[in-house]
Amino acid sequence: MAPGRPLEGRREVKGVQPQRAPAAQRREAPLRIGLSARILHQPPPEMGFRNKVLQYLEQSIAHWIMGQGALVFMVPTIEAGSRIQRARVTMRDYVHALDGLVLQGGADVSPSSYGEEPLRPEWCGDRVRDLYEIDLLWEFVIQQKPVLGICRGAQLINVAFGGTLVQDIPSLAAGAIRHYDRDAYDEHSHEITIEPGSRLARLFPGIERANVTSIHHQAVKSPGNGLVVEAHAADGLIEAIRWTGSSHVVGLQWHPEFHQGESSRLLDGAPVLLEFLEKARERRGAEPAPEVKFAGRRPI
Repeated sequence: MAPGRPLEGRREVKGVQPQRAPAAQRREAPLRIGLSARILHQPPPEMGFRNKVLQYLEQSIAHWIMGQGALVFMVPTIEAGSRIQRARVTMRDYVHALDGLVLQGGADVSPSSYGEEPLRPEWCGDRVRDLYEIDLLWEFVIQQKPVLGICRGAQLINVAFGGTLVQDIPSLAAGAIRHYDRDAYDEHSHEITIEPGSRLARLFPGIERANVTSIHHQAVKSPGNGLVVEAHAADGLIEAIRWTGSSHVVGLQWHPEFHQGESSRLLDGAPVLLEFLEKARERRGAEPAPEVKFAGRRPI
């Protein structure tokens, strides 16, 4: 390109400034939603990642959020012993750049994160991921940006607010219905009852009972500080929780990202996601929030 020549396709007229479209016609920047990482601490050798730790996301949940026009960014862990200096990159920096957080499903929450010992070795969970997600969750709460927890994410929210979990539904919850089917996996479902008068009931007017996916063997036992129950399974196990504090924090035990499609017989997941995104949009346009003060438990 010759010196001084304008870029091809761009017309420059001396003394004339380019005009911007009226504010009403400008497209609002998409919301930036953080998605917590799943962690694979010991990948199988055949994957080609010898002595490495993988952090990843599940495609369905990312596409579910993106389907509403939001951008998705997986948030990696920030460890004190890594090559990253925490003084340079912090959770506060990440949260400041994002508009909301979705905590995705995955490994069990470690019983040590809610003051218990695992009753069986296979229920020891992922303590590393717990600490990372609790740190991330509380930073979003402090900055008063919305949080939505899915399956494990709902359990993590409950533990972060001081609640406890049922370590294994089949062996510890008498009279429980089936909440996990290894063969059916994400095609397994059961009915829930939505609590009358709850915010969840207002999102689904006229719907008292609905079918949802069920892929979990652990569940909320005692709700954490300030959390209210918004749905139960037929056996009484908790299926949805919401924080009554100053910020939007919601946990669903089912997977609404699997409920898409006009022919689906499952509860539509869109109202919950749209509520979450609207809270993110409201928070983006608000004045900087004062730091939240807590009477209850803070990060573990």
